[in-house]
Amino acid sequence: MSPPEKNQPFQQQRYGRYVGVLGLLILALITLNTLLSKPNGARGIPVGQHTAPFAVPLALSDLSGDSDVATRANEGAAGKHPACQLRGPRILNLCELYEHNPVVLALFVNSGACPEVLTDMQRLLGQFPGVRFAAVEVKGHRNALRQLVRSRGLSFPVGYDEDGALAAIYRLASCPQLTFLLPGGTVQSEALLTTPPIATLRARVSGLEAAARARGFR
Repeated sequence: MSPPEKNQPFQQQRYGRYVGVLGLLILALITLNTLLSKPNGARGIPVGQHTAPFAVPLALSDLSGDSDVATRANEGAAGKHPACQLRGPRILNLCELYEHNPVVLALFVNSGACPEVLTDMQRLLGQFPGVRFAAVEVKGHRNALRQLVRSRGLSFPVGYDEDGALAAIYRLASCPQLTFLLPGGTVQSEALLTTPPIATLRARVSGLEAAARARGFR
């Protein structure tokens, strides 16, 4: 998808058989860890590191295609254009979210109790107007995801990672995985790897907002 043509579909099937198999293995591990409630040691992107950019179709849009995770032009399987440049009303672009605001990003699979964190995020939305909330389902079924978004009345952006590219990039090994980003995209604190009590999540979002303000965020 080229930046000037924001409604052009994402490039389809860029990943080979190996990446597809890897994605399935990662998702199987996520499911196993979720059932056992024992994260396997993967901790997401390290604190202080810049997060991996991505652009994915919004769940409720009619845009389809693989996730774009490129950091430069013509990056092969990652994408033809830098992910940060792909913007539009049908796209969830992480760079656009963290440009001026702190961000809480949830990666999840639509099974078991994992999506419950989305309801908690929706409840906190009005309490932290300066913080951007977003979520992305890794693989799964798009129609079921659309139903989930509508049934829970989610008003923050929810994207769809059809090819599972974010599972490897974000070192996803439990469900959900919550990443806390300062304005500019730096990871502020260690990722949450299970659905926390809402009081814990509120405290973490408050800490994110405070850390952003300490760096000049208003």
